[in-house]
Amino acid sequence: MANKLVDLLYWRNLMKTGVVFTGLVIGLASLFQISAVTLLSHICLGAMCVTFPLRLYYKLLELLRWNPGVHPFQSCLDYDSSLTNKETVMLVEEVVLLVAFAVTEFKRLLFIESMVDSTKFIILLYMLTYVGILTNGLTLIITAVIAVFSLPLLYKKQQVRIRRMVRAVKASIKKIKNMFIRLYESVRPPPPPPPPPAAAAPTVKSALVAAPAPAAKPKAKSK
Repeated sequence: MANKLVDLLYWRNLMKTGVVFTGLVIGLASLFQISAVTLLSHICLGAMCVTFPLRLYYKLLELLRWNPGVHPFQSCLDYDSSLTNKETVMLVEEVVLLVAFAVTEFKRLLFIESMVDSTKFIILLYMLTYVGILTNGLTLIITAVIAVFSLPLLYKKQQVRIRRMVRAVKASIKKIKNMFIRLYESVRPPPPPPPPPAAAAPTVKSALVAAPAPAAKPKAKSK
């Protein structure tokens, strides 16, 4: 499944990718005029306007014994699109992990676990309010689809130039960061001088050494 998605994004099969990309863009653009239910119904009706007459034609040939009973869409019917038990468990686990991660991150940002991350989240939400005024979600989805089908191919063709530009941007950001650090270091007040070391209390041994020896008493004269 992942390999097929990569093939679509990198336009390795031009016909298949063109059909998928055009269908997605036209289908999403049609939602501006009609609802999603109506659009899906019209797409299915349009497909059946082709498949149903073709199936009747093959059935008529079979009745006239001009056709040995071959179904025109037998290859599509034989294609196994079901998931095995292992694939189903893996898919469910991935979905559950994504949902749990999203809930954890939202809770962490909403209840201010980190001031920096929550501040970034507030700025993002404030910017999204202006984005919501200028456009709607459907336009953003169409833009995202066009970007997903365009950016990988653009990066593949202009890989060297894009990497050079990314390195230049990183170097500029590093220079600006170092400039702010130097500016902060120059403005920051100097640290207070360390307190003088306290005089150590004299020990018993040093006191005994420092104390003067008592004077010797004169001996009594013997008679």
